[in-house]
Amino acid sequence: MPSACDSLIEDIEDMVSSNDPTPHERQTARKSIIPRSRKKKENLSNEELQADSFIPGTQKIWMKTWGCSHNNSDGEYMAGQLAASGYKMTDDPTEADLWLLNSCTVKNPAEDHFRNSIKKAQEQQKKVVLAGCVPQAQPRMDYLKGLSIIGVQQIDRVVEVVDEAVKGHSVRLLGQKKDGGRRLGGARLDLPKIRKNPLIEIISINTGCLNACTYCKTKHARGDLASYPIEELAERARQSFQEGVCEIWLTSEDTGAYGRDIGTDLPTLLWRLVEEIPEGAMLRLGMTNPPYILEHLEEMAKILNHPRVYAFLHVPVQSASDSVLMDMKREYCIDDFRRVVDFLSERVPGITIATDIICGFPGETDEDFQETVELVKHYRFPSLFINQFYPRPGTPAAKMEQVPAHVKKQRTKELSQLFHSYNPYDHKVGERQRVLVTEESFDSQYYVAHNKFYEQVLVPKRTEFKGKMIEVDIYEAGKHFLKGQLVEDSKPFTPSIAAPLQKGEVSGLMKVNTQTHTGREGGKERNRHRRVCGGGGGGGGTRMKRKASGERNG
Repeated sequence: MPSACDSLIEDIEDMVSSNDPTPHERQTARKSIIPRSRKKKENLSNEELQADSFIPGTQKIWMKTWGCSHNNSDGEYMAGQLAASGYKMTDDPTEADLWLLNSCTVKNPAEDHFRNSIKKAQEQQKKVVLAGCVPQAQPRMDYLKGLSIIGVQQIDRVVEVVDEAVKGHSVRLLGQKKDGGRRLGGARLDLPKIRKNPLIEIISINTGCLNACTYCKTKHARGDLASYPIEELAERARQSFQEGVCEIWLTSEDTGAYGRDIGTDLPTLLWRLVEEIPEGAMLRLGMTNPPYILEHLEEMAKILNHPRVYAFLHVPVQSASDSVLMDMKREYCIDDFRRVVDFLSERVPGITIATDIICGFPGETDEDFQETVELVKHYRFPSLFINQFYPRPGTPAAKMEQVPAHVKKQRTKELSQLFHSYNPYDHKVGERQRVLVTEESFDSQYYVAHNKFYEQVLVPKRTEFKGKMIEVDIYEAGKHFLKGQLVEDSKPFTPSIAAPLQKGEVSGLMKVNTQTHTGREGGKERNRHRRVCGGGGGGGGTRMKRKASGERNG
C-alpha cells in the first residue's frame, strides 16, 4: 500500500541536489571501501528485530516480463543488478516480498495481464515496482497511481527504486538518458544481468525507431531512434562469449534503422560483431522493417550467408494492401516488401523469412484482406505471426472507423487456417544438418537446437549436447519443428570459449571479483557486490531518506 510519504517523494532525482555526487562517483568511491564490522548490540528488542527486516537488499523479489526480446533483455539486466545488490530473485511469487512487473504495451491482452498482476499483488499485500512500456507510455493511468515505476531508459537505477519501494515509498524514474543533448540508447551495456538462458545473450543495439505507425503504442514508450556505439556492442558481445554464451540475439524496435542517428549502419555493426563470434557460435538478427533494410540488401545477403550468422530475418509486412499500409503509415508499399523477400531468397538460399500480419486494421476491406491472403499463399512463410487488430488508447488508429469485431475474428481465423494448411519442412526429411543446441523443449522431452536457417530441430535430451554444435540426420518434420538423430561417429563441437554461468548466476561480476576483491575473504562477497554493482543501495538509500524527511518538507 502507498505510504504517507507518497506526496513528498515523486522522483528520486527531486531528492538529490546538484552538489551531491553522481551515482557513478558513488560507485567508484565504494570500490576503495572496506566494510568494518559493527559491535553486536546485546539484548536486542523485538522492535529492533522487526525494523531490521525492512533493510533494503534482504528481501525476495519475483519478476514477471511480458513482450519482446528487448523487454526480456531489460528484465535480465534488472534481475542482475538486484541480485548483485543482495536481493534474492525467486521463481515463486507467493514467497516474494516484492513483485517487479515488466510490461508490454503492444496489445490489449498483454496490458490486461499486467493490470491483473498488479491487482493480485495488492490483494496479497506485496510491494510492487512497475517497469516496461505500459507505465513509461502512460504513467498517469488510474491503476498505476501510488505505485513505483522504473522507466525503460532508467533500468540501471532499479536498485534505488526497489530500495525505496521496500521502505514504503512511491518513486518514479521516467526520464531519458542524454549526452550533450543527444538521446542515448539507454542504460550501460556492461551492467550485471541474469540471463534467462545462460547460453544466450540478448543485446539491444538501439531503442526507439524512426517510424510513426498509427497503431503503435510502443513508440510512446521507447521514443525516437537512439543507437549504441559499435565498440560498446562489440565489447558486450566479447564479454558474453567470455562467460560461456554460444548464441547472441540482436534486438530492438527496428534493427534495420540502427546507426542512422550516429552516422553508421547495420551492416557495419554486423561485420564488426562477426569478428567476435567464436567458431560454432551463432548470431541471430532481430526484427527489421522494410524501409531501412532496402538500401542494405547486397551487404545483408553477404552477412546472412556467413557461417556464424543465422540465415534468418524477421520482416513484418502487416498487410499486403498499399491502401492499408498507407493508413498504417508504414512508409513502404507491398512491392518494397516483395523486393526484400525475393532478393534475399535468391542470394541466401534457404533463408527463413518470418513476418507479421494484422487482421482487421481500421478501413481494411475484403479486397484488402484478400491481397494479404494471396501474399501468404505465394510465399508460404514458415514463421507467421497473425494478430487480430486491437485499438491501443492514444494512437491515431484507435480514432479511425473500426472493422466490426466479428469480421476481424473471421479474418484472423481464415488466415490462421491458411497458415496451418501447408507444411514448410517436409522436404527437409533425410537431410544432414549441423545444429546448435541451446534450450529444453516445453514438454521437457527434448533439447531444442537450431540449424543454419534458425529452424527448430528437436534432438535427444543428452546432457553432453547442451551448448554444443552437433551433426544430425533429420527423420521427421512437423509444422513448427524438425526432429534429428545424432550422426553415428560424429562428435559434438563446443563453441563456447569458457564454461557457461550457472542458471541464476549474475553476469558481469568476473571483472569486479578479480580487480576489486582479490585477497579478501569470501564471506563478505554479497556485500561487496552490492557496494560495487548495486548502483544505489546502502548509503545512497540512507541519504535519500534523509532528504525526504528534511529538505523536501522545506
